[in-house]
Amino acid sequence: MIKLPRRRFLRLAAGAAAAPALSRVASAQTYPTRPIRLVVGFAAGGAVDLVARIVGQELSDRLGQPVFIENRPGSGTNIAAEVVVRSAPDGHTLFLSGPANATNATLYEKLPFNFIRDMAPIAAIMRAPNVMEVSPEFAAKTVPEFIAYARANPGRLSYASSGNGTSVHLSAELFKAMTNTELLNVTYRGLAAGGYTDLMTDRVHVTFDNLPGSIEFIRTGKLRALAVTTKMRSDVLPDVPTVDEFVPGYEASVWYGIGATRSTPPEIVERLNAEINAAVADPRVKARLAGLGGTAMPMTSVEFGKFIAQETEKWGKVVRAANIKPE
Repeated sequence: MIKLPRRRFLRLAAGAAAAPALSRVASAQTYPTRPIRLVVGFAAGGAVDLVARIVGQELSDRLGQPVFIENRPGSGTNIAAEVVVRSAPDGHTLFLSGPANATNATLYEKLPFNFIRDMAPIAAIMRAPNVMEVSPEFAAKTVPEFIAYARANPGRLSYASSGNGTSVHLSAELFKAMTNTELLNVTYRGLAAGGYTDLMTDRVHVTFDNLPGSIEFIRTGKLRALAVTTKMRSDVLPDVPTVDEFVPGYEASVWYGIGATRSTPPEIVERLNAEINAAVADPRVKARLAGLGGTAMPMTSVEFGKFIAQETEKWGKVVRAANIKPE
C-alpha cells in the first residue's frame, strides 16, 4: 500500500469532497442543455393549458431553450403527475400542478406515487377564484336567494362539475355542507364539453367554475356571476360579492404552480424558482394572468411546498366528509 504525505492526502480528500458540489453548481450554470417538457394533466385549449403556455413561453425566453407543452389528460391529472415523478431528475421534465393534486391523495386510495413526497415544489404561478354562476334566466339573482330557492326545492337542483375531486366539484360540495342545501352533481369531461351549454339553458342550475374558464361568458352576459369563492373580491369582477359575505368562512380557489421529480438538484430548483418568480412579476405576464382572473403568486420553493401541504389537508377533510370517490 502506497502512503501519501499527510498534507497531500488532505488536499486530495478535500478535492474529492468538493467535487459533487462543484458538479452541482456546474449543472445549474449550464442548465438547461436541451428542450424542456412541461407536462399538463388537462387537454389543450382550456384555461389550465393557457396558463401553461404563458409560463412556458416566458421560461423559454429566459432559459434559452424551447419549452414544449405536453398534454396528458386523464385520471384527475394523475397520469401526467406520474410521468413527471418517474422522469430523470435533471429539470428537463416539469409539471403544471394545481388543486387536483392537493385532493388526489385523499380521493384515490392507491396511487403509485405520493405527490408531496415524490414531487419537488418549484414555484407558484397564480391563484384565481372560482365563481358561482347561473344562467341569466335563473330564478335566484343573489347567493341568499339561491340558498332559499335550493332549500325550498330540496333535491331538484343540480350543479355542473368537471369531474370528481376537481376544484369545481369540491367548491360546490363545500357550499352544500356550509349552507345545508341539496345539489346533484352532474359531471362533464371539462365544462367546455357540454357543461356551459347546459348551464346556459338551465339543464343544470349552477356551477362553481374556475374564473379563467368562465370570464368571457360572464363578460358577454351568457352567464350571471352570483359570487366569487375567494375571501377578497376579484379585481376582474369588482362588483361581484364573495360567497363569504353571505356564508362566513367559505373560501375556495384554483391555483397553479410548477414542480419536478423530487430528486431534482436543489440548484436547478432554485434557478427555476428565480426565473418563474421573475416571470410572474413582469408587468406583461401579470396583465395576462389578470386577464384570466388570476393574481400572480410568487413564493419560494419551501413556501410553495407548505402551501400544497395546507391545501391537501383542507380539501382532504372535504373529500372525507362528503365521501367523494373517483369516477
